[in-house]
This record gives sequence, C-alpha cells and structure tokens, in this order.
Amino acid sequence: MQKEQNRKKIALSLPVAALVVALDQLSKLWVRNNLPEIELLPGFLDFIYVKNYGSAFGLLANQTFLLIAITIASIIIILLLLRYLSPVTNLSIVSIGLILGGALGNLIDRLRFGYVIDFIDVHLQNLFHWPTFNLADAAVVIGIFIFIYSIYRSSLLSKAHGN
Repeated sequence: MQKEQNRKKIALSLPVAALVVALDQLSKLWVRNNLPEIELLPGFLDFIYVKNYGSAFGLLANQTFLLIAITIASIIIILLLLRYLSPVTNLSIVSIGLILGGALGNLIDRLRFGYVIDFIDVHLQNLFHWPTFNLADAAVVIGIFIFIYSIYRSSLLSKAHGN
C-alpha cells in the first residue's frame, strides 16, 4: 500500500517538475539568445535580460557555492517531503512538483553559468518595481502558496493541534 502511494506521488509530482524545468530552461534559452528589451504591457510588464548572481531579491550576491549548497539541501528536503508526507492530496503533490521544478531550473543556471537568468520585469510606472524574476521563481512561489492552501484545506493543521 505504501509503495503504491509513493508511486502515485512520484507519478504526479515528477512530470510537473519536469515540465517546469523544460519551460524554464527553454524560456531562458530564448532570453539568452535574443537579449530582449520588450515592453509587453507599457508601464507594467517588460522582458529584459538580467544576470542574477544572488538569490531572491539579490540576497547573497556572488555567493554561488553557498546558493548551490542551499538549493541542493532544499531539493533533498523536498524529495524527503514527497516521500514521507502523509496524508497528502493531489494538490499538495502538484505543489511539491512546482517547487522542485523551480529549484532545479535555477540550480541548472547556477551550475552552468554561476548566475540565474531572470527576465520578467514587473513594475508600476516609476512608483513600484518588483525584482526581475523567471519562470522557475514563479513556480516556486506559486507552489509554496498552493502547498500552504492544500495544508489549510486538508485541515492538517487543526488535526496537528488536536482541534
């Protein structure tokens, strides 16, 4: 029974992760080859080529080895979570696939180039500017929100507190 549940989790999460990695790497290949500066939605959304030597928000800039080590440790934790998390829902398994795929997509960049390619630039005229990001980053963030929602929805937290 446990082996069947593990196969189901892997059969659902790994294709999601693989799709995220493929879309992330293809988009970054296009960005690297075209070096775009495209204004998609004037005053709100642009595509620009940015080499990010740090992590989210540029933290730990030029600490490539540390960022690689943190990412590998995170991937191991994600895989252990996938293996041992119970009870799980399909939604939580998909969210783990999104997080895993995003982590792998950015790890590939760090190992290949020593930086992550970012290109999605969101801003509100000159009033607000979000740090440039990529599809892997978006997958991680969306995956985290979906995972939190799936835990909330499954009442796992209330069960843990005995409510």
